[in-house]
Amino acid sequence: MKFNLKSASLLILTITLVGISTTTFSRDVKITVNEETQSLFSGWFSGDKSGVAAVNNPLYLDECGSCHFAYQPGLLPIASWEKIMSSLDNHFGENAELADEERAQIRNYLLDSAAGRTNRKISVKFIRSLRDGQVPLRISEIPYFIHEHDELSRKMVQDNPEVKSFSRCDACHSDADKGIFDEDAINIPGFGRWEDD
Repeated sequence: MKFNLKSASLLILTITLVGISTTTFSRDVKITVNEETQSLFSGWFSGDKSGVAAVNNPLYLDECGSCHFAYQPGLLPIASWEKIMSSLDNHFGENAELADEERAQIRNYLLDSAAGRTNRKISVKFIRSLRDGQVPLRISEIPYFIHEHDELSRKMVQDNPEVKSFSRCDACHSDADKGIFDEDAINIPGFGRWEDD
């Protein structure tokens, strides 16, 4: 049998798919494909990567993060980012218009990294909690977000001068800028570390 590039590609694809299958259906099976292949595909279908991908776009950080927390694109679906970016002249009551080139670059970054286009655990949970056709403009409108924050009192958030709003993720989530929103890393100003009963 002659071993050519096409045969080699088919063999690599088969090994990769078998590795994905064993990763998806059994955590006990040791994957024998190389580390690059494993990290590229591992957990893609199950949303095994925790948190959300950290913001890695300097223009977005500079333009959007100069006024508010630079929300990770994986916290909203594509349709939400599309709607937000198409109405920057009235961005939650503020004019946040950008030059066309900057707007296009930021829009592309947000859409390419939005929930529904990533396998990160929180992004997957956010997107799964939405009703068909639901296009939230605020992360705090997403059913999964509401579920995760339903035990917090008004005193802890809205009436707390150091928090004021659910929109200030980084007020309580010290690693929010890294895309980490784990419950064991929550520290509510004036109330201390969050203990979920």
